[in-house]
Amino acid sequence: MGESANQRISKSKNQRISELAEATDNHSPIRPFADSLISVIIPNWNGAHHLPVCLDSLQRQTYPHVEVIVVDNGSRDESLDVLAHYPDVQVLALGENRGFTGACNAGFRAAQGDVQVLLNNDTEADPGWLAAIAAAFDGYPDVGLVASKMLLFDQRDTFHTAGDYVTPDGLAHNRGVWQKDEGQYDHPAYVFSACGGSAAYRKTMLDAIGLLDDDFFFSFEDVDLAWRAQLAGWRCLYAPDAVVYHKLKASGGGVTASFHDGRNRIYTLAKNYPADLWRVYWRAVLGAQRKLAWEALRLWRGAAARATLRGLAAGVAGIPKMRRKRRAIQAARRVDAAYLARLMSPPYEIPA
Repeated sequence: MGESANQRISKSKNQRISELAEATDNHSPIRPFADSLISVIIPNWNGAHHLPVCLDSLQRQTYPHVEVIVVDNGSRDESLDVLAHYPDVQVLALGENRGFTGACNAGFRAAQGDVQVLLNNDTEADPGWLAAIAAAFDGYPDVGLVASKMLLFDQRDTFHTAGDYVTPDGLAHNRGVWQKDEGQYDHPAYVFSACGGSAAYRKTMLDAIGLLDDDFFFSFEDVDLAWRAQLAGWRCLYAPDAVVYHKLKASGGGVTASFHDGRNRIYTLAKNYPADLWRVYWRAVLGAQRKLAWEALRLWRGAAARATLRGLAAGVAGIPKMRRKRRAIQAARRVDAAYLARLMSPPYEIPA
């Protein structure tokens, strides 16, 4: 008889605890994350007007062990001048735009923390944000990534996301987006993904599954990483006390986003969507892509719609390259279809 989803996850959790224990001295307990360095990595491109609010909020964190790294993608505004007023911030000036993935990966490689956190430059973190992230990793050894409670910057009673989820048709969504915060997401829970605007990763997980995929450049890179983590048996925890306020779409959107959204949805599916789920949901997956293409065709006179169509075509053209990456991802899979289907179905969470 095959293992149930809960049995597979229980085995994965126990294995993760063993791996963490083996990484420490045999006579010492696992070092609590309350004593660990957390690296905050902020990708920046012409975001001088956002940086002071973001960086000032990090200076107010109650968690004591923090390094802040700003990776600048060749900004042409006053970003580097602004950063000169923050001597405790490590600045990596790339001199060119390597995209969200390139900037974040440069930050990951420079970071020294046991926890490595991506944070958009158009955010403000609650003073207890990093302390809540540290507590989440400390309390859940099987968790490889932590999703923050992200609220709108200008409507602080309204959600951007309470962790992200993927539906069986392969599309990704922000859990709770546009909902009023009335306590409905005030409990920790396992979810599918952390939004890349505020996503915390255990370094040991990144070492195992790899960093962001530079072929994505921008958009869906966080969902792709979450797929790889979930398939490998790492869990994503939504931490409701880790609060960040986000100026939604202040540093993205438009034609560029439309192209990369269209392309990278297909990249994500080609790399990660499991064959056993595909056999069940292939009609829904193809139907979702067909609907996106039809909507873009219907609005083809608009620049964003044309960019979506170009992105869809580029995504299809890139399937062979993504399928080469797929082999290693699927070979590392440790969870069954029942577990994934549970995360991908309402209420899009599993009690923690």
